[in-house]
Amino acid sequence: MRFTHWLAGAALLAFASTAHAQTNDAGARATAREIFETIVEMDTSVAGRQTPAMANYLAGRFRAAGFAAEDVHVLAMGETAVLVVRYRGDGSGGRPILFLAHMDVVAAVRSDWERDPFTLIEENGFFFGRGTSDNKTGVALLTTTFLDLRGEGFTPTRDLILVFSGDEETNPVTTRNLLRDHRTLLGDAEFALNSDGGGGDLRESDGAASGYFVQTAEKTFATFTLTARNPGGHSSAPRADNAIFDLTDAIARLRAYQFPVMWNDTTLASFSAGAEMADAEIGAALRRFAQRPGDRRAAERLSREPGYVGQVRTTCIPTRLAAGHADNALPQSAVATVNCRIFPGVAVADVHAQLQRLAGESVAVELRSDLPATDASPLREDVMAAVTAAARTHHPGVPIIPSQAPYYTDGMFYRAAGIATYGVSELFMKSSDAFAHGLNERVPVDGFYNGLDHWRVIINELAGRR
Repeated sequence: MRFTHWLAGAALLAFASTAHAQTNDAGARATAREIFETIVEMDTSVAGRQTPAMANYLAGRFRAAGFAAEDVHVLAMGETAVLVVRYRGDGSGGRPILFLAHMDVVAAVRSDWERDPFTLIEENGFFFGRGTSDNKTGVALLTTTFLDLRGEGFTPTRDLILVFSGDEETNPVTTRNLLRDHRTLLGDAEFALNSDGGGGDLRESDGAASGYFVQTAEKTFATFTLTARNPGGHSSAPRADNAIFDLTDAIARLRAYQFPVMWNDTTLASFSAGAEMADAEIGAALRRFAQRPGDRRAAERLSREPGYVGQVRTTCIPTRLAAGHADNALPQSAVATVNCRIFPGVAVADVHAQLQRLAGESVAVELRSDLPATDASPLREDVMAAVTAAARTHHPGVPIIPSQAPYYTDGMFYRAAGIATYGVSELFMKSSDAFAHGLNERVPVDGFYNGLDHWRVIINELAGRR
């Protein structure tokens, strides 16, 4: 399907003054800042173990704002928790919409940071702190939006359900358990909007918006081990067969192999839009592939680029090696870890089988991860229209580009459960300011407050009364 920009023009104009006022509303900004500061200063890493405390703090805010007790759920799961909050609508607009974020963060070592990672610091136009961009801005702004809309007496035309998971950065048990054991809390959700994916890019040269990316697909993460075994022996009496030789032969065959070229609606739309922003040679390859899906020359050119190879095929690459047990002994085993990012729609079992064919009979291939394979979410007109309206509230005319992520988020599990999911982060940032998982993580202060409009516009477009 060719991507086009859908805009509900009249609805956007009618809402524009309200949205603009929200960004400059002192009360909304104060609420967002208070919530943001409180949750950033909770160490919700695995070591900090404050995710349950954060969930209970937010639950208390919702209950104090008038959300019924039966609509606010903190589900403890081991040393973490998940928060689910239902904002009840009148049902006239369809099935519920899920709004996703995660409360946990990756670890941060204080001695490595210039500032205390668990103190929110505003400096030089940025908010600094662990989790500011990944993903506590989403948590704070979604919470503030729900609280403000409730205070204004807003009744959505459909139920809106917040889901804040507690372990996205590690082993996403909370999301899996919620979908498996507590599915009724999600109602018969029609689709999900994920604050932990997508978002806007700002040009390095002048800070102007260059594109807004809607994440509609994620590649499947799968880790395999390739193991060669051998009786071994003394290194002074080498054998013709050797575990390291067998393993390196298998890796050499993997290096020479390319998985088939693939595409979907998301990648074709992304290539078509991205061709206008790329340099001449890459732009020509993107345009040619979008016009002639699977084109061999275009695929070969894109496959030479680390940023694009994962958009045209499954990739599998060795990431770790271990072999032998002594300097003077023949190796009894040699093991390679191979990480694959599998194109949406491809079964993990099919990749496993191909790796085994490449490895040969003397090397065993074992799947070491258990993440599901998912298809791309369809480019829904209503979602694309709402996101277009939101992104252009502060960045008029910004191109809206579907994207396929090479990483995974909680959204993968929702897609696997049959719930179409869209990464629609509120943040616009320069690539040079993106420090998620790294030192001195930050978000632009103006971009943070602009996010208040982002979620209000989306909610109004998808669940507001016309």
